[in-house]
Amino acid sequence: MATDLKSKTARDKLKPRREPYWHRVEAGLFVGYRRPETGGGTWVARRRAEGGGQQYRALGTLDTLDEAVNLTKRWGTGIDGGASHKAVTLEQICRAYVAHQATHKSKANAADAEGRFNRLVYGKPLGALAIDKLRTTQVKAWLDDMLDDDGDEEDLRRSKDSANRNLSTLKAALNLALHDRLVATDAGWKTVTPYPKAGKRRERFLDLADRRALLSHCADDLRELVTALLLTGARPGEIAAANVGDLSLRQGTMRLSGKTGPRVVTLSTEALKFFKAQSANKLPAAPLLADAFGHRWNKDSWKKRFKVAVRAAKLPDDVVLYAVRHTAISEFIAGGVSSFEVAQLTGTSTAMIDKHYGHLRHAQARDRLDRVALL
Repeated sequence: MATDLKSKTARDKLKPRREPYWHRVEAGLFVGYRRPETGGGTWVARRRAEGGGQQYRALGTLDTLDEAVNLTKRWGTGIDGGASHKAVTLEQICRAYVAHQATHKSKANAADAEGRFNRLVYGKPLGALAIDKLRTTQVKAWLDDMLDDDGDEEDLRRSKDSANRNLSTLKAALNLALHDRLVATDAGWKTVTPYPKAGKRRERFLDLADRRALLSHCADDLRELVTALLLTGARPGEIAAANVGDLSLRQGTMRLSGKTGPRVVTLSTEALKFFKAQSANKLPAAPLLADAFGHRWNKDSWKKRFKVAVRAAKLPDDVVLYAVRHTAISEFIAGGVSSFEVAQLTGTSTAMIDKHYGHLRHAQARDRLDRVALL
């Protein structure tokens, strides 16, 4: 007599036992429900192997019989198509991909892939998943978790660009597993696409005339925000989060917190004078800079207004608030501030400073060398 496994109520009434209660899916293919003494039940698939014997596959905890049947059919179809009947986790196929890269590509390619998997797959919940149970929603959630949405448009773009590269490496590992018949279908990841328009943005530098035009078309509160960014090279979100208490007039410094953690930055005489005026008659917990309504700045409150000011100043449409930070860093480097100091001030690494602004440092060094008479 067939056992009713369709409803949770019926399954809860089953007598606990180690041997699953089996439901026939089709000839030679079954799905079973194991009822434990305590806790929720688990599902298992069974298939009659060619040449005799049985093949089993644990399906874990599932909500419905239909879901268990569908997974069992997919498992059986995969084996019929030549896929392995054993469970292979995402972490296992990623490790196999790294080994493949080292053998067939280069050690550098293998090291790059392993670095990404160490951060994002190994020891993580996604890495423990069997790849034939991988779902599109899980891969999309994994991708979304990499985004840095702290209010800075450029940081968000860069995190999308980085996430796209990580996705490309993961999909390469999954496609290798598909090629090696470790999984029957790419349905779990094929339709997950990279974030659009995440490629490198053209870094807009605002010369002195551009800066003056921009500031002249900003309302008073927005002008103060743009000025603060020019004087510090900080990220917009860092300035927005700064409180009056973060400013030390005695030491001439300001404490900022952002994606790289807290840091204390040295202020120029001009910056110190500016922030002193902004902090006057405010409590330590108050925002150091606020909009016209006294509210703390955020991406939504500055984005449209900054775009209006850009257009009024007749600047290119692709100028965003991050361009002010880029401009400040460029001027620091051109003014002779060392890469180390600029990195400390702006909350980035010397490697990033040298990568994106090294040409300015070299031009400055060339000017000094040209002043030396050698011949």
